[in-house]
Amino acid sequence: PLSSGVSNRPFTMSNSTPATDNEDKKKNFKRDRSPCSPSRVLHLRQIPSDVTEAEVISLGLPFGKVTNLLMLKGKSQAFLEMASEEAAVSMVNYYTPAVAQLRHQPVYIQYSNHRELKTDNLPNQARVQAALQAVNAMQSGNLALTADGELLPGQGSVLRVIVENLFYPVTLEVLYQVFSKFGSVLKIVTFTKNNQFQALLQYADPMNAFYAKMGLDGQNIYTACCTLRVDFSKLNSLKVKYNNDKSRDFTRFDLPSGNGQPPLEPSMPAAYGTQNVIFPPYVGATGYAPAMGFAQGAGLSVPALPGGLGSLAVTTPAVSGHMTTPGVTGVPGNSVLLVTNLNPEVITPDGLFILFGVYGDVHRVKIMFKKKENALVQMADANQAQLAINYLNGQRLYGRVLRTTFSKYQTVQLPCEGQQDQGLTKDYSNSPLHRFRKPGSKNFQNIFPPSATLHLANIPPSVTVDDLKNLFENVGSTVKAFRFLQKDCKMALIQLGCVEEALHALIELHNYDLGENHHLRVSFSRCTI
Repeated sequence: PLSSGVSNRPFTMSNSTPATDNEDKKKNFKRDRSPCSPSRVLHLRQIPSDVTEAEVISLGLPFGKVTNLLMLKGKSQAFLEMASEEAAVSMVNYYTPAVAQLRHQPVYIQYSNHRELKTDNLPNQARVQAALQAVNAMQSGNLALTADGELLPGQGSVLRVIVENLFYPVTLEVLYQVFSKFGSVLKIVTFTKNNQFQALLQYADPMNAFYAKMGLDGQNIYTACCTLRVDFSKLNSLKVKYNNDKSRDFTRFDLPSGNGQPPLEPSMPAAYGTQNVIFPPYVGATGYAPAMGFAQGAGLSVPALPGGLGSLAVTTPAVSGHMTTPGVTGVPGNSVLLVTNLNPEVITPDGLFILFGVYGDVHRVKIMFKKKENALVQMADANQAQLAINYLNGQRLYGRVLRTTFSKYQTVQLPCEGQQDQGLTKDYSNSPLHRFRKPGSKNFQNIFPPSATLHLANIPPSVTVDDLKNLFENVGSTVKAFRFLQKDCKMALIQLGCVEEALHALIELHNYDLGENHHLRVSFSRCTI
């Protein structure tokens, strides 16, 4: 396999120097044996020779802004530069257990040993810049363009979706979760034709549809089944008469159900407010085989199925209980996580409880007595455990990169009476701090990846901006921006220096006593200030 470095490079990158062929071979051998450390420059191998710049860029879009690209078609390789290391980490974490695809061919992604792409003086970069401009135009709401800066020919906002090998039911809500990762979904109509389950799906922007087709065509919703076939529809717009389990207009919640059922409750729009999330880990609908999530979002095929993006693993709570199946009790699998590479000087069971509690209800935590860099975290179920892996694996905490995976243990054992433990094992089964105790809680709709911007809630009227800024600065955070969200100042956004600072601040300050019987609630935000 090719390594993350390329011999005889016809371009320059920062922190790189020319090397002889022998030196390159030695370096490549070392890189093949041990992965590179995280970098915002990613190395893509085995890309199809006829792939376009826009298609390669589309792989990175769900995880953050793409700032540069270098195509080496003669070597079937490419280098993709993300705007931040955090975005690159999210992308690698998603595509490590699953395999990305371009034009139905597997593409392998790893960190490059380079920290930045310098392609200013290279030929053939015009198409790359045009593709990047088209992406930026799409993200800012402007007209959809091709890599050549022209309107997309014959590609509108409506997609036709056929689900093959329908081993498990695929609901309208599942389709919404999967496709909304590529943009704002306005309408969905599902139906059966020629004994095939099909759907028509309309985006707000043609470019969203373009990237959704490239990203999802050929992927599996659940492991080894429910394969998506995605193409453009000849329709320019969809007309939806009823909001029910077969059709939905997400811009009109006043439509009748058409089948005697009560109309959608007013709270339903909020349940669908998950666009622009960096592929939350889809873990499989209730009772179905957990999938690693398509690029973490479309649960598209697990490692056992190369060529899929991990199983589309759809998070059950995302639609307030509308995705349950009678008689099915839960996703089979392990709910115990093994967390390694912790900083033993500062990590505590309470800290892990707070951090992992962002993505599920933590029942028990055990820091290993003889090797305190390792810990076991028992979540409420396998869905939540997979969610925590997808979001926290690869994040930096207390100067170290967390490694999170499933444990071989099925439960965390509490110490026997009299057994030396030093408080390293704790039971949180009945903790009042569990975020997801209540069925249909709004917390299910606000699960986002770690970010430098935190959402603060439950702020008493007497607490000022300066009080909160000082509070975060006292735990070592750099406050870059702050904004109250309401006139009553009960909620706010605070932007810190980096994601690692936000992780630390959340651990230290979630449930902090602000007085007046108010305890601060801290979570990650999808917004920036």
